[in-house]
Amino acid sequence: MDEPMIDMSTAAPAVGAAFVASVVEVVEAFTIILAVATLRGWRPALWGTGAALAVLAAIVLTLGPLLDRVPLHLLQLVVGVLLLLFGMGWLRKAALRAAGVLPLHDETAIFARETAQIGRDDARGRSGDWIAGIAAFKAVLLEGLEVVFIVIAVGAGRGLIWPAGLGALAACLVVLAIGAMLRKPLAQVPENTLKFGVGVMLSAFGVFWTGEGLGIEWPGADLALFGFAALFLGAGLLAARLARAGRGVAAS
Repeated sequence: MDEPMIDMSTAAPAVGAAFVASVVEVVEAFTIILAVATLRGWRPALWGTGAALAVLAAIVLTLGPLLDRVPLHLLQLVVGVLLLLFGMGWLRKAALRAAGVLPLHDETAIFARETAQIGRDDARGRSGDWIAGIAAFKAVLLEGLEVVFIVIAVGAGRGLIWPAGLGALAACLVVLAIGAMLRKPLAQVPENTLKFGVGVMLSAFGVFWTGEGLGIEWPGADLALFGFAALFLGAGLLAARLARAGRGVAAS
Protein backbone atom coordinates (compact mmCIF):
# COMPACT_ATOMS: atom_id res chain seq x y z
CA MET A 1 0.00 0.00 0.00
CA ASP A 2 1.34 3.44 -0.91
CA GLU A 3 2.12 5.81 1.94
CA PRO A 4 -0.14 8.88 2.08
CA MET A 5 1.39 11.99 0.59
CA ILE A 6 2.22 14.81 2.99
CA ASP A 7 0.03 17.88 2.54
CA MET A 8 2.24 20.87 1.68
CA SER A 9 0.14 23.19 3.85
CA THR A 10 1.01 20.90 6.78
CA ALA A 11 4.66 20.43 5.86
CA ALA A 12 5.45 24.07 4.99
CA PRO A 13 5.53 25.42 8.60
CA ALA A 14 7.84 22.56 9.67
CA VAL A 15 10.15 23.08 6.68
CA GLY A 16 10.22 26.85 7.20
CA ALA A 17 10.90 26.64 10.93
CA ALA A 18 13.67 24.07 10.48
CA PHE A 19 15.25 26.10 7.64
CA VAL A 20 15.32 29.47 9.41
CA ALA A 21 16.43 28.00 12.76
CA SER A 22 19.16 25.96 11.09
CA VAL A 23 20.48 29.01 9.20
CA VAL A 24 21.24 30.66 12.55
CA GLU A 25 23.06 27.61 13.91
CA VAL A 26 24.99 26.88 10.71
CA VAL A 27 26.19 30.50 10.42
CA GLU A 28 27.61 30.28 13.94
CA ALA A 29 29.33 26.94 13.23
CA PHE A 30 30.66 28.16 9.86
CA THR A 31 32.34 31.16 11.50
CA ILE A 32 34.47 28.89 13.69
CA ILE A 33 35.17 26.44 10.83
CA LEU A 34 36.37 29.36 8.71
CA ALA A 35 38.62 30.60 11.52
CA VAL A 36 40.19 27.13 11.75
CA ALA A 37 40.65 26.91 7.98
CA THR A 38 42.16 30.40 7.78
CA LEU A 39 44.88 29.69 10.36
CA ARG A 40 45.52 25.96 10.00
CA GLY A 41 44.17 25.06 6.57
CA TRP A 42 41.08 23.15 5.47
CA ARG A 43 42.35 19.72 6.51
CA PRO A 44 41.79 20.04 10.29
CA ALA A 45 38.63 22.06 9.64
CA LEU A 46 37.19 19.31 7.46
CA TRP A 47 38.15 16.38 9.67
CA GLY A 48 36.73 18.11 12.72
CA THR A 49 33.52 18.88 10.82
CA GLY A 50 33.30 15.33 9.44
CA ALA A 51 33.78 13.75 12.87
CA ALA A 52 31.03 15.93 14.35
CA LEU A 53 28.64 15.09 11.49
CA ALA A 54 29.32 11.38 12.05
CA VAL A 55 28.40 11.73 15.75
CA LEU A 56 25.24 13.66 14.84
CA ALA A 57 24.26 10.99 12.30
CA ALA A 58 24.68 8.30 14.96
CA ILE A 59 22.48 10.27 17.35
CA VAL A 60 19.75 10.66 14.71
CA LEU A 61 19.87 6.98 13.75
CA THR A 62 19.60 6.03 17.43
CA LEU A 63 16.78 8.41 18.28
CA GLY A 64 14.66 7.60 15.22
CA PRO A 65 13.62 4.05 16.22
CA LEU A 66 13.22 5.09 19.88
CA LEU A 67 10.78 7.87 18.99
CA ASP A 68 8.56 5.38 17.16
CA ARG A 69 8.10 3.45 20.43
CA VAL A 70 6.98 6.47 22.47
CA PRO A 71 3.17 6.99 22.68
CA LEU A 72 2.18 9.84 20.38
CA HIS A 73 0.48 12.05 22.99
CA LEU A 74 3.39 11.67 25.42
CA LEU A 75 5.85 12.54 22.67
CA GLN A 76 3.80 15.58 21.67
CA LEU A 77 3.56 16.78 25.28
CA VAL A 78 7.27 16.37 26.10
CA VAL A 79 8.47 17.86 22.81
CA GLY A 80 5.90 20.67 23.06
CA VAL A 81 7.04 21.75 26.52
CA LEU A 82 10.73 21.60 25.56
CA LEU A 83 10.07 23.44 22.33
CA LEU A 84 8.12 26.16 24.13
CA LEU A 85 10.93 26.68 26.64
CA PHE A 86 13.53 26.68 23.87
CA GLY A 87 11.56 29.09 21.69
CA MET A 88 10.74 31.47 24.54
CA GLY A 89 14.43 31.62 25.42
CA TRP A 90 15.32 32.61 21.85
CA LEU A 91 12.48 35.14 21.73
CA ARG A 92 13.50 36.72 25.04
CA LYS A 93 17.13 37.18 24.00
CA ALA A 94 16.13 38.48 20.56
CA ALA A 95 13.76 41.03 22.14
CA LEU A 96 16.46 42.20 24.56
CA ARG A 97 18.97 42.52 21.72
CA ALA A 98 16.45 44.46 19.65
CA ALA A 99 15.97 46.81 22.61
CA GLY A 100 19.72 47.29 23.03
CA VAL A 101 19.79 45.64 26.47
CA LEU A 102 21.98 42.78 25.20
CA PRO A 103 24.70 43.25 22.55
CA LEU A 104 24.00 41.95 19.05
CA HIS A 105 25.64 38.71 17.97
CA ASP A 106 28.78 39.70 16.01
CA GLU A 107 30.19 36.99 13.73
CA THR A 108 33.22 39.13 12.88
CA ALA A 109 34.09 39.45 16.58
CA ILE A 110 33.62 35.70 17.08
CA PHE A 111 35.90 35.03 14.09
CA ALA A 112 38.59 37.30 15.56
CA ARG A 113 38.27 35.67 19.00
CA GLU A 114 38.57 32.14 17.62
CA THR A 115 41.58 32.96 15.45
CA ALA A 116 43.27 34.64 18.42
CA GLN A 117 42.63 31.57 20.59
CA ILE A 118 44.10 29.21 17.98
CA GLY A 119 47.09 31.56 17.63
CA ARG A 120 47.66 31.45 21.40
CA ASP A 121 47.54 27.65 21.34
CA ASP A 122 50.20 27.65 18.62
CA ALA A 123 52.38 30.03 20.64
CA ARG A 124 52.18 27.69 23.63
CA GLY A 125 53.57 24.84 21.54
CA ARG A 126 50.37 22.81 21.42
CA SER A 127 49.60 20.62 18.43
CA GLY A 128 48.03 23.23 16.13
CA ASP A 129 46.16 20.95 13.75
CA TRP A 130 44.76 18.85 16.60
CA ILE A 131 43.53 21.84 18.60
CA ALA A 132 42.07 23.46 15.46
CA GLY A 133 40.28 20.25 14.51
CA ILE A 134 38.80 19.95 17.99
CA ALA A 135 37.54 23.54 17.74
CA ALA A 136 35.75 22.73 14.47
CA PHE A 137 34.39 19.49 15.96
CA LYS A 138 32.95 21.24 19.02
CA ALA A 139 31.36 24.02 16.97
CA VAL A 140 29.65 21.66 14.53
CA LEU A 141 28.57 19.22 17.25
CA LEU A 142 27.06 21.84 19.58
CA GLU A 143 25.26 23.77 16.84
CA GLY A 144 24.29 20.53 15.11
CA LEU A 145 22.66 19.18 18.27
CA GLU A 146 20.39 22.22 18.30
CA VAL A 147 19.51 21.59 14.66
CA VAL A 148 18.71 17.93 15.42
CA PHE A 149 16.50 18.99 18.33
CA ILE A 150 14.66 21.50 16.16
CA VAL A 151 14.09 18.96 13.39
CA ILE A 152 12.73 16.40 15.86
CA ALA A 153 10.66 19.01 17.67
CA VAL A 154 8.88 20.37 14.59
CA GLY A 155 8.57 17.05 12.79
CA ALA A 156 8.12 14.27 15.33
CA GLY A 157 4.75 12.62 15.75
CA ARG A 158 3.19 13.92 12.51
CA GLY A 159 5.35 12.28 9.89
CA LEU A 160 7.23 15.53 9.20
CA ILE A 161 10.73 14.47 10.25
CA TRP A 162 11.88 14.18 6.63
CA PRO A 163 10.41 17.53 5.48
CA ALA A 164 11.93 19.24 8.54
CA GLY A 165 15.21 17.48 7.87
CA LEU A 166 15.18 18.69 4.28
CA GLY A 167 14.60 22.24 5.52
CA ALA A 168 17.64 21.94 7.80
CA LEU A 169 19.73 20.41 5.01
CA ALA A 170 18.75 23.23 2.65
CA ALA A 171 19.88 25.76 5.26
CA CYS A 172 23.26 24.03 5.55
CA LEU A 173 23.76 24.00 1.78
CA VAL A 174 22.75 27.66 1.40
CA VAL A 175 25.06 28.89 4.18
CA LEU A 176 27.99 26.76 3.05
CA ALA A 177 27.58 27.83 -0.58
CA ILE A 178 27.50 31.53 0.32
CA GLY A 179 30.37 31.11 2.78
CA ALA A 180 32.49 29.23 0.24
CA MET A 181 32.02 32.04 -2.28
CA LEU A 182 32.72 34.87 0.18
CA ARG A 183 35.34 33.11 2.31
CA LYS A 184 34.69 35.44 5.21
CA PRO A 185 32.38 35.51 8.26
CA LEU A 186 28.72 35.97 7.33
CA ALA A 187 28.44 39.11 9.43
CA GLN A 188 25.77 40.63 7.18
CA VAL A 189 23.22 37.91 7.99
CA PRO A 190 20.44 39.58 10.06
CA GLU A 191 20.95 37.01 12.79
CA ASN A 192 18.94 38.70 15.53
CA THR A 193 15.99 39.13 13.17
CA LEU A 194 16.24 35.44 12.29
CA LYS A 195 16.41 34.48 15.96
CA PHE A 196 13.36 36.64 16.65
CA GLY A 197 11.46 34.82 13.92
CA VAL A 198 12.69 31.43 15.06
CA GLY A 199 11.68 32.18 18.65
CA VAL A 200 8.19 33.07 17.41
CA MET A 201 7.87 29.90 15.31
CA LEU A 202 9.27 27.51 17.91
CA SER A 203 7.08 29.01 20.64
CA ALA A 204 4.03 28.63 18.40
CA PHE A 205 4.92 25.00 17.70
CA GLY A 206 5.47 24.48 21.42
CA VAL A 207 1.98 25.66 22.37
CA PHE A 208 0.46 23.66 19.51
CA TRP A 209 2.27 20.41 20.42
CA THR A 210 1.63 20.79 24.14
CA GLY A 211 -2.09 21.25 23.49
CA GLU A 212 -2.24 18.23 21.21
CA GLY A 213 -0.36 16.18 23.79
CA LEU A 214 -3.06 17.14 26.32
CA GLY A 215 -5.78 16.11 23.88
CA ILE A 216 -6.87 19.61 22.84
CA GLU A 217 -8.34 19.92 19.34
CA TRP A 218 -7.28 23.32 18.03
CA PRO A 219 -9.76 25.28 15.89
CA GLY A 220 -8.60 25.14 12.30
CA ALA A 221 -6.20 22.26 13.07
CA ASP A 222 -2.71 23.13 11.74
CA LEU A 223 -3.84 26.64 10.77
CA ALA A 224 -3.89 27.46 14.49
CA LEU A 225 -0.09 27.64 14.25
CA PHE A 226 -0.38 30.94 12.37
CA GLY A 227 -2.58 32.38 15.12
CA PHE A 228 -0.09 31.37 17.82
CA ALA A 229 2.77 32.80 15.76
CA ALA A 230 0.95 36.13 15.45
CA LEU A 231 0.40 36.25 19.23
CA PHE A 232 4.05 35.53 20.02
CA LEU A 233 5.21 38.02 17.39
CA GLY A 234 3.06 40.73 18.94
CA ALA A 235 4.24 39.83 22.44
CA GLY A 236 7.89 39.85 21.36
CA LEU A 237 7.63 43.23 19.63
CA LEU A 238 5.81 44.69 22.63
CA ALA A 239 8.44 43.30 25.01
CA ALA A 240 11.25 44.82 22.91
CA ARG A 241 9.47 48.18 22.85
CA LEU A 242 8.90 48.19 26.61
CA ALA A 243 12.50 47.15 27.28
CA ARG A 244 13.76 49.90 24.98
CA ALA A 245 11.54 52.46 26.73
CA GLY A 246 12.68 51.27 30.15
CA ARG A 247 16.30 51.51 29.07
CA GLY A 248 15.72 55.06 27.89
CA VAL A 249 14.15 56.05 31.20
CA ALA A 250 17.01 54.51 33.14
CA ALA A 251 19.59 56.34 31.02
CA SER A 252 17.89 59.75 31.46
